[in-house]
Amino acid sequence: MAEQDAAQPVFQIQRMYLKDLSLEQPNSPKILLEQAQPQVDINLGVSAEPIADGVFEVCVTATVTTKVKDKTLFLIEAKQAGIFEIRNLPEDQMQMVIGIACPGMVYPYLRAIVSDVCTRAGFPPVILSEVNFQAMFEAQRQQQMGGNGSGSGIITSA
Repeated sequence: MAEQDAAQPVFQIQRMYLKDLSLEQPNSPKILLEQAQPQVDINLGVSAEPIADGVFEVCVTATVTTKVKDKTLFLIEAKQAGIFEIRNLPEDQMQMVIGIACPGMVYPYLRAIVSDVCTRAGFPPVILSEVNFQAMFEAQRQQQMGGNGSGSGIITSA
């Protein structure tokens, strides 16, 4: 019976936490008087690394850069992480869980943090759009197969 239990797939969230957060307003207070519509650029990244046998840290990072003309209004960099226990899965399924399911669980926390930081900084909230982590994972896999091997899943939107 113990052998049967040992082979059972395991997927558990151990912890969710804010790993890093930065807010910069390099041109305040003068730029706050500008009436022009700001341009918002958002970059997302996903990373994962094993931290113990069957335990992985998965991080989703957002960099939000808001500019008025050529000057930065504000810059937010936030990294939300989760620790997941994942055991007894075939390697292809393991990679999909780490690259798709885990970031999908971490991302809502990151969205809330970015929105909250914008509001606390005195700006309207930036609401990060929904992300298709499966498409991001497949694009990353295609890059790696194409010999690029960069390993970073980056999405840019305006």
